[in-house]
Amino acid sequence: MIAILLVDDHPVVREGLRGMLEAEPDLTVVGEASSGDEAVAANRAHHPDVILMDLRMPGLDGVGATRKILTDTPGRRVVVLTTYETDADILLAVEAGAAGYLLKDATRTELAGAIRAAARGETVLAPSVAGKLVRHVRDPAPAPLSAREVEVLRLVARGHTNAEIGQALHITEATVKTHLLRVFAKLDVSDRTAAVTTAMARGML
Repeated sequence: MIAILLVDDHPVVREGLRGMLEAEPDLTVVGEASSGDEAVAANRAHHPDVILMDLRMPGLDGVGATRKILTDTPGRRVVVLTTYETDADILLAVEAGAAGYLLKDATRTELAGAIRAAARGETVLAPSVAGKLVRHVRDPAPAPLSAREVEVLRLVARGHTNAEIGQALHITEATVKTHLLRVFAKLDVSDRTAAVTTAMARGML
């Protein structure tokens, strides 16, 4: 039997996953957790073979929990199961040591197969996620932000308008817009929120 720990902050999601997985003859759910901190404790208590890990949770998130769990138990297999598939989310999870990255629209057959593969030591990725990782490997490293671009983006992160940023940095509003357009191009994003999120994920802010 493959022992599974379910980590998700929504009880209905955990209940649904438990029902799906325990219908399989070789899978059993040995524990549940609703936060990253609970996941770390449950891993120590239940010694699962595979952990299905949500990403967005209150307190310690899925990436932080994955890092802590793999520090405690290096052989543990953590498979991210989430609704999010942004490049930043995927890269952070993989860098943390996740053995797989699946989306919550996976079928029962796909999910069970992925858990079995992870338990065998294989890496399991949703097709769309695999494509993004391949593109990331092929593409050159993103251009670094200039000191001025970082200053502008930090003020964006604090909620300032372009006009307010211009006043704070003693530049025109048009110059602020130019800096932001360059930031968008370097980070491959299309809006201010995505620029801040991506820059933070990459450690640029």
